[in-house]
Amino acid sequence: MAARLSVAHATRQLTSCAARRPSPFIPATCQRWQRAPLERRLFSVSAAIKAKQYTEDHEWIELSADGKTCTLGISEYAANALGDVVYIELPQVDMDISAGDAIGAVESVKSASDILTPISGKVFEANSALESKPASINADPEGDGWIAKLQIDGEPEGKMMTKEEYKAFTEEA
Repeated sequence: MAARLSVAHATRQLTSCAARRPSPFIPATCQRWQRAPLERRLFSVSAAIKAKQYTEDHEWIELSADGKTCTLGISEYAANALGDVVYIELPQVDMDISAGDAIGAVESVKSASDILTPISGKVFEANSALESKPASINADPEGDGWIAKLQIDGEPEGKMMTKEEYKAFTEEA
């Protein structure tokens, strides 16, 4: 008989959770679940802030959540256009930069290209893994193949594009 009562009690609790009705029988986990939609909305807003932005020179930046730093790299389109990368000149840590500066270079079997920064600031980290394995930028240029992390000073200069706008831009070329 005791097992039947506990099953009935659990059924009442689940029904209360599913219906989202306040009840003294709702366990704390269900009460947190009831607040989840608000938390999900806040998460989606912060994801939009961190969206990558692309330049016409085929670099991307991704701002951090606090808006004080960003990650810089070359786009997948640029990596494919360059071909197999054989050498990467990385920026120096603590290097002061201005928007439009060449902060490094990427050389491939086909060509070489400067890495331009669309934002002013200071380099605080360079992806040293690319020095020993430059071809890894071809595998994941918009992920592990990032070039540098920057402390930013101001807003990006020039035209910045969303992923969709950048895709349309590269399809026109």
